Amino acid sequence: MAGLADEGPHTRGTHGEDTAWAEELLDQLRSTGRDLGRVVDWLARAVAGTVCVRDDAGAVLAGDPVPLAAPLVADVLSGRISSAAVADGGRHVRLVAVRHRGPFRESTGVLAVARATPFDRRSAEIVTRTAPVVELLLRERELTAAGRRLRRATADLRLAILQLLMVEDTVAARRVAAGLWPGLLDTDTASVYVVEGAAEERDRLVDACIEATGGRALVVRCPAMDRHIIVLSPATTAGEWLRPLVDSRPGTYLGGSVRQSLAQTSLAYGQAISALAVAHFRPDQVAVYAERTQPEALMDLVALRAWSADVLRPLDTLPHHTRAELLATTRLGLEYTAVSTAKVLGVSRNTVRARMDRVEALLDTDFSDLAVRATVHLALNTQAGCAVPGGPVSVAGAPAVRLGGLLAGTAIRTWAHDLLDRLTHDGRDLRGTLRAWIGAGANAERAAQDLGVHAQTVREHVRSAEPVLERQLLASGSDLYEVVLAHLVVGDLSEPVLRRTKPGQSDAAVHR
Repeated sequence: MAGLADEGPHTRGTHGEDTAWAEELLDQLRSTGRDLGRVVDWLARAVAGTVCVRDDAGAVLAGDPVPLAAPLVADVLSGRISSAAVADGGRHVRLVAVRHRGPFRESTGVLAVARATPFDRRSAEIVTRTAPVVELLLRERELTAAGRRLRRATADLRLAILQLLMVEDTVAARRVAAGLWPGLLDTDTASVYVVEGAAEERDRLVDACIEATGGRALVVRCPAMDRHIIVLSPATTAGEWLRPLVDSRPGTYLGGSVRQSLAQTSLAYGQAISALAVAHFRPDQVAVYAERTQPEALMDLVALRAWSADVLRPLDTLPHHTRAELLATTRLGLEYTAVSTAKVLGVSRNTVRARMDRVEALLDTDFSDLAVRATVHLALNTQAGCAVPGGPVSVAGAPAVRLGGLLAGTAIRTWAHDLLDRLTHDGRDLRGTLRAWIGAGANAERAAQDLGVHAQTVREHVRSAEPVLERQLLASGSDLYEVVLAHLVVGDLSEPVLRRTKPGQSDAAVHR
């Protein structure tokens, strides 16, 4: 083997020499064609050889592997020489150092070119001139990768802040947000919006949400639903900023919450999801939670608060953080599946189930009963404050009240009858099917056996009831629980058992 270490890259070409290759090389730097693989392929054709770009660890970054002598490569990588020419039998190889910045340090790679014939002046100059282009493309590749890592880290940080807010840890959320978004969470209240669009368009829609809100919102890719984007903003005009995104994009929907304290972000998220369901039935594809009368707002607020406090009293002995964690998890767990709740909160689904099992045990009830779930959901939302837009209501001295008493008021009864009477205009017995389906725990097969029809008929009836009621029923959540409450109000369902009878316990303590 014979080798020659070059002093450095050539800087001059022969006067009158064919330089068409130089124009071709410059073309590789056009914005529409910059690609390391393309440059390597071009170089291989230009010098009629095999080309390889390796990093300092020996990994091939582009091209085809070229066998190289380790000592010579080490000299190039160490900077002792910047280039070299090697003749090895019938093979001729040229090596040029290419420097670029890696993720954590400046790195040196090797551009290696091998061919069967010796390098003439033209081919040697092409190799030398191509090396800086390779360096530029390597740096561009690393900058692009760094940009992707930064965007991913920023997105992860946004999600972490949202997850902290979901479990009412506002202090930690503010600390995390202060570094990148100073002042964003320096507020007591905020609204949550959920934008729904095509999953394949979500990245572009996220960028559009960030641009529309001008950095004055926390924009998060929903970890549970790949069509959803969660936007939390303290600005009162956030809905106006986001609405044009829906107007200009068919198949895009927007649901928003009323303003809530930051500690009640999980509540606001549930409201936004509920409003999003309504948006699917609106011509403008936009809905805000406050636009629809909520059943709890039609009840006696003092009595409702007293009842909710009584239902959830078994959790009052827990430390504040533990209690808040259990309540937030249960609120979301009653709205969505354990898997979706786990993704939103950033915990495992087993953790979600364990927390809900603990609440179920403390309340001594059965969450498999749909009426129980709806009733506990009402108590959780009430205690969180969403039923009292004007602020906390004192329950001191309020008389004990049962669920039946809360649901006996004129306003709530009128609401329930008006809601369910919508189903009577259909020639099918949608109301009877829906009542049986709810009574069967939203199980179509059991409801079908009770009604003597096919399970698919039950599903079709329930699905047909959704646009009539303007509520999503097949997905468990606030919409379904409102319809369950309506059935409880009109007497189509029995009051749920929230505290099961124990020896020596009176019947009055059973139904809450």
